[in-house]
Amino acid sequence: MKIQSYLAFLFSLIIFFSSCEQNEIADSILTNGNFYTVDSSQPNAEAIAIKGQRILSVGTSEAIKKYKGPNTKVIDLEGQFAMPGFIEGHGHFSGLGKSLINLNFLNAKDWDEIVRMVEEKAKTLEPGEWIEGRGWHQEKWQTPLDRQVNGYPFHDALSAVTPDNPVILRHASGHSLFANKKAMELSGVSKETPNPSGGEIVRSNSGEAIGVFEERAMGIVRSAYQEYLNTINDEQRYDIWLRGIELAEQNCLENGVTSFQDAGTSYLELDRYTELAKTGELDVRLWVMLRHSYDEMKDNLGMLPIVNEGDHFFTCKAIKSEVDGALGAFGAWLLRAYNDKPNFTGQNTTTIEEVRNIATLAKANDLQLCVHAIGDRANQEVLNIYESIFKDHEDQDHRWRIEHAQHIDPADIPRFRELGVIASMQGIHCTSDAPFVEKRLGYERSQVGAYPWRSLLDNDVIIANGTDAPVEDISPIECYYASVTRKRSDTGFEFFPEQRMTRAEAIYSYTLGNAFAAFEESDKGSLSVGKLADIVVLSKDLTKCTDEEILETEILYTIIGGEVKYKK
Repeated sequence: MKIQSYLAFLFSLIIFFSSCEQNEIADSILTNGNFYTVDSSQPNAEAIAIKGQRILSVGTSEAIKKYKGPNTKVIDLEGQFAMPGFIEGHGHFSGLGKSLINLNFLNAKDWDEIVRMVEEKAKTLEPGEWIEGRGWHQEKWQTPLDRQVNGYPFHDALSAVTPDNPVILRHASGHSLFANKKAMELSGVSKETPNPSGGEIVRSNSGEAIGVFEERAMGIVRSAYQEYLNTINDEQRYDIWLRGIELAEQNCLENGVTSFQDAGTSYLELDRYTELAKTGELDVRLWVMLRHSYDEMKDNLGMLPIVNEGDHFFTCKAIKSEVDGALGAFGAWLLRAYNDKPNFTGQNTTTIEEVRNIATLAKANDLQLCVHAIGDRANQEVLNIYESIFKDHEDQDHRWRIEHAQHIDPADIPRFRELGVIASMQGIHCTSDAPFVEKRLGYERSQVGAYPWRSLLDNDVIIANGTDAPVEDISPIECYYASVTRKRSDTGFEFFPEQRMTRAEAIYSYTLGNAFAAFEESDKGSLSVGKLADIVVLSKDLTKCTDEEILETEILYTIIGGEVKYKK
């Protein structure tokens, strides 16, 4: 009887361990790779086993073999470099989609090229149809203008080729727009139209609007455009929006972006994204910030937070506000006047009282707050608000963010660390804006306070990286290059390189740093056992290749939840 009992026990153990082994068979294995894990406990590896959406094991190719079963899919990476998927830390997802549908001027070399592009578009439309575009930036044009105000062109040439079609062209920064004569007529713009609070209608010496509307003044033209959009039925508008979302997803996957942090989602889009996540129709993970006024949100936050809807494809547990505009459009709010616009310190686009009310609302609803601040005055004001809110909650891990944090008074840099504020900055903005920053701020302010990554990192501040797409191209490779070199990729112009990041810091800022900035570090940002298998495979080793080779790097695979979503 003892022998029989022993044999029965032994048999049960065999069945038990066999069952355990069976449970650890991987769905897929990536082998023979050069993995940079962003996990300090195991920085490098050769292979990864994946089960379901998550990482089952990380180790050598030999050690991972044991997880291979008869149906396990094996991908030989042939020694290529692999790392956690890029997380876009600040962008505009539906805006990216719109930019891929409408006219895109990011690569336009001068105003004449933009006018020609609009003229060609007008030939395809019926009279009365609006023409929309985005991406122009007067400071980046290579041909000087015959007539200009603050570097902006007059509307005459654009209006001449579009007499029957209203035109609305958003600045690359999103903080100003250009309208033609037809659009201004529909908007009721005249010499008598006053500047709204926090905005400016740019005018000639005679008082005529030249076509440029900065910051809050954009609403004058946007209202007329919205009236036009209201003539399109809901189904058509949804179809256009969805087409843009699909294009944005494809753009992300082609660039190795596995998660996207959206900096400004409406209630309407919140509902749409939630439904797409529930039905499994999202291919890129979205983490979004709800953006509305205090009055619109104060009694309407019952649906938040939304966390990991659709099996970790959609989350909204943050709200967004702003205090100023962009430096290129003279909207950044500064402590001292602009060098090239004396006696003008920028725009406070949202009142401090409003932002403080939104901060109180965020705290009461246990939501993260993310506030756009570009100028040094704007950053200081936001830090002041955060400090006043945190003083009664010092034991909490807030991780409230300042979006952009581009120009900071050096005295305020330690406050980021003291308050635990995330600096959500975009590396590519530094080199994109570099040609005009010193013109706007002067040498001293540019040297010590413009995109001060090194100073922030040396103060143990978390930097969340990204591109602000569609303000810039979504390419993490170009942004990474800017972060580690502070050089423009076209001209080689170098902007105060002493503030650059190391290779490791830049990768962290684009992976685990962004995950931490969204309270998602337990699921994303490193190649660690138990985390989501979001992986990008590249043609160059970003930790070792030359600076020049960074820009040659190609995306070979984009893998989300263990599924290959893109393959070159």
